[in-house]
Amino acid sequence: MTYLPLDDDMHAIPALRLKATGGAHAITAAATSARNSTAFNADTRVVSVYATGNVYLRFGGASVTASASDHYFPTGVYYDFAIGGGGKVGQFSHIAVLRADSADCSVYISEKE
Repeated sequence: MTYLPLDDDMHAIPALRLKATGGAHAITAAATSARNSTAFNADTRVVSVYATGNVYLRFGGASVTASASDHYFPTGVYYDFAIGGGGKVGQFSHIAVLRADSADCSVYISEKE
């Protein structure tokens, strides 16, 4: 059984809707690590990330920090990340970002349900 929308042949369409309220986050990636100030909703299982510059990112709890040894995420890419949720142990509640270049940039995160 799936909660995803179905096409005309009754096959699941891998699409999630944006969380209607409180699911949009924006972080400035600068020379020091920054993270979303509001935790992801406990029911959120997927977040989409888009950055206006190259960044390093790391998912974790309320004290997570990003460093230059974390995952590199390039500018201009819109990508979905699974963060747990749905009652699973180990759900990530925050994302931390660090700029990878000399200029600050914005990172936009959208929770999906």
